[in-house]
Amino acid sequence: MALIPSTILTGFLGAGKTTLLNRILQEDHGLKIAVIENEFGQENIDNEILVQDSSEQIVEMNNGCICCTVRGDLIVALSALAKKREAGELHFDRIIIETTGLANPGPVAQTFFMDEEVGVHYMLDAVLTVVDARHAMTQLDEYEEAQRQVGFADKLLISKTDLVEPAQLDALKARLMRINPRAPISQVDFGRAPLAEVLDIRGFNLNDKLEIDPDFVKAEEEHGHDHDHEHVHTDACRHEHGDEHEHNHHHGHHSDDIAAFVFKSNRPFDPAKLDEFLASLVNVFGPRMLRYKGVLLMQGAERKVVFQGVHQMMGSDLGAKWGENEERGSKMVFIGKNLPKDVFVSGLEQCLV
Repeated sequence: MALIPSTILTGFLGAGKTTLLNRILQEDHGLKIAVIENEFGQENIDNEILVQDSSEQIVEMNNGCICCTVRGDLIVALSALAKKREAGELHFDRIIIETTGLANPGPVAQTFFMDEEVGVHYMLDAVLTVVDARHAMTQLDEYEEAQRQVGFADKLLISKTDLVEPAQLDALKARLMRINPRAPISQVDFGRAPLAEVLDIRGFNLNDKLEIDPDFVKAEEEHGHDHDHEHVHTDACRHEHGDEHEHNHHHGHHSDDIAAFVFKSNRPFDPAKLDEFLASLVNVFGPRMLRYKGVLLMQGAERKVVFQGVHQMMGSDLGAKWGENEERGSKMVFIGKNLPKDVFVSGLEQCLV
């Protein structure tokens, strides 16, 4: 049986997660979606959708969607839903897990890789993060959880854009790209978003395309002309080169604990050296490494090697063959909390042939 696509919907308190979720559930899309509220507080789906005081944990809606509140173990809930589906007691096509506004999405994402039974039934499609345009700058300054939610995202959806000036929105987008250059950014107004922008993104799947915001990479390359090697990466260069708007410079004081950097090289890696170095990175810095992903050029290999990881869990696979006229090279992105970029860069350089 095909794996059940699963989406993690996260975002800080009041960002508009529930509004977006309600829109998705009420649309006439023909999909039967199971929603899990992975929470311990009071941030529930609206009363019209979820009967909060019901003794029945699972509530089926008119259009066939299912709502389930989980205040305990997510693994238990996922396993129970899968068993009911297999037994024909419940019918659903996919799952959306909505986290609380203060949740770290990392452990939720890890559930899909750490538990064997969950891995047999479910496939993590993407982590979606809703960002409140009006309050995000302050939240990112004050709450590490807000930074983590952005850092883990495969897709960022900015809400409440009607409440801010264009210059404020541009500054926010620049900051989000600095924290997570691999996540595309869209705007979602009053919960309205095309389903194609929230479902079947395949953001967590291994593939041979590493999607990093091209302006971010371009800015780093421009900044790198002052250096001897070809892959210098500074979080600040987004301010210096990545935006034409002067207002961006006024936000240079934002030094987020969670940030991203990119490593690029046209020289191939020595597989044994790289394996050993990546293992040591994960061993030492794993808890601080939120997301990392890359397309690698290996010595003697005719195929790309793709790798990605979440915290201490890392996996790799063979990708497509290198094209005859394709420029060969490695591109890696690391998103984490206070990662020592110089250690990563110098270590990776030593793994090159």
